[in-house]
Amino acid sequence: MYDFKGKVAVVTGAGGGMGLATAQAFARCGAAVVLADIDGDAVESAASELTRSGHQAVSVRCDVSSEDEVAAMVGVAVSQWGRLDAAFNNAGIQFPASDPADETADVYNATTGVNLFGVWACMKYELAQMRKQGSGAIVNCSSLGGLVGNPGRGIYHATKHGVIGLTRSAALEYATRGVRVNAVCPGTIDTPMVQRMMASGDLDLEALWAKQPIGRLGTGEDIADAVLWLCHPGSTFVIGVALPVDGGWTAQ
Repeated sequence: MYDFKGKVAVVTGAGGGMGLATAQAFARCGAAVVLADIDGDAVESAASELTRSGHQAVSVRCDVSSEDEVAAMVGVAVSQWGRLDAAFNNAGIQFPASDPADETADVYNATTGVNLFGVWACMKYELAQMRKQGSGAIVNCSSLGGLVGNPGRGIYHATKHGVIGLTRSAALEYATRGVRVNAVCPGTIDTPMVQRMMASGDLDLEALWAKQPIGRLGTGEDIADAVLWLCHPGSTFVIGVALPVDGGWTAQ
């Protein structure tokens, strides 16, 4: 348990999976939390559950591919609590695997719009507030796909490689300004998105198990633990990293 009392956090993609687990962890550790997701009903329900449990939380419907909606999301945090101390830019999408010769511009634009533009837009407005304060921590969600390649996943992997580039550049820009920027690179995490991919046959569960040294899929809580550490002063000398949280996948 970390102490985030008096701190304010924003989490995108907080309607379920890693984002929801991280928003809940921030709240349990005392932070006021803005839960944002394109699924407004999901985050409204999640935020209501947190407030009923005595935590400070609000929900915002936000499509991170819209700069205006991202600006409004950060504005909610600042107008509600006057500051922004931590952010987990987690929202992301993935389409079924395909041959690169068959991919469409629509899939490319949709994937980059959320996974890359969305992270850029979130950082832009989060950094603007943190620059005023002279403090803050941002964690961007990349992926194993930001560290390796994979047949049929070129567009997704390109966006996740791009997230690491954005992270490292912003980290260097703000290292002396009191704001730390890092990324997490989740392995295969047991989320609703991964469950849908397994159900559709887009992911082979047997093949996944064969590549999991730890012997299990990751959980949203595994990612939340890493994000909270990267946002806490206990990691104050950690800047610009792309941290694999993958059960040993990349160690092979």
